[in-house]
Amino acid sequence: MSIVLKNIVLASALVLSSSYALAEPETYNIDNNHSFANWSVRHVVSKTSGTFSDVTGKIVIDRSNLVNSSVDAKINLLSVNSSLAKRDEHIKKSDYLDVEKFAEMTFVSKKIEAKSATEGVMTGVLTMHGVSKEITMPFKVLGFGADAWGGYRSGFEAYTSIKASDFGFGWGLKPNASVGDDIEITLLIEGIKAK
Repeated sequence: MSIVLKNIVLASALVLSSSYALAEPETYNIDNNHSFANWSVRHVVSKTSGTFSDVTGKIVIDRSNLVNSSVDAKINLLSVNSSLAKRDEHIKKSDYLDVEKFAEMTFVSKKIEAKSATEGVMTGVLTMHGVSKEITMPFKVLGFGADAWGGYRSGFEAYTSIKASDFGFGWGLKPNASVGDDIEITLLIEGIKAK
C-alpha cells in the first residue's frame, strides 16, 4: 500500500471515529451554582415570581439524535427565593409548599420528542408534595463549550405550566384566593460533562 493510500485510509478512520464519538450519548451533571428553576404565579391581579436555586441531577444527551436523551433532576424546595425573606418563610410552611414533609421536587423523563437538532419536548413524571403526575416540557439546547476551569459544559432551557391543585395544594381553589392555581416554570440549566 502506498504512503498516500495509507494516509487516506488513516484520515478516513479518524473522521469516522470522531463522528462516532460525537454520536455517543454524553452525560452532564447539573451545576447547581449555575442552574435555576424560575416560577411565577398570579398574586391578586398581577404576578409574583421567584426561583429555586438548588437544582441537581443528570442529563444524558445524544446530540445526533435527541430522542435517545434523558433527564433525572431534583429541586430542593428549601432553596426558594422570592426576593423577600418573610414571604419565603411563609411559602415554606404547610399553607403552601409544606417543606417539613416534602422538601424535594423531582422530574424523571420518560420520552423525548425531537422537533429539530436543538429543540424538542420532554414527557416525564414530576413528583411534588407526595403526588406524581406526567407532564410535558418543551426545551431548547442552548449550546456546548469549554469553560475556564478545564471542563466542558452544556446549556438548556425548558418551560412548563402546572396546576398547584393537581399536586394536592389547595391555595388557588379557595374563594377569593390571592394566589393563583396556575404556576409557570422556566428551567435554566447548565451541565458539566462527567469525566
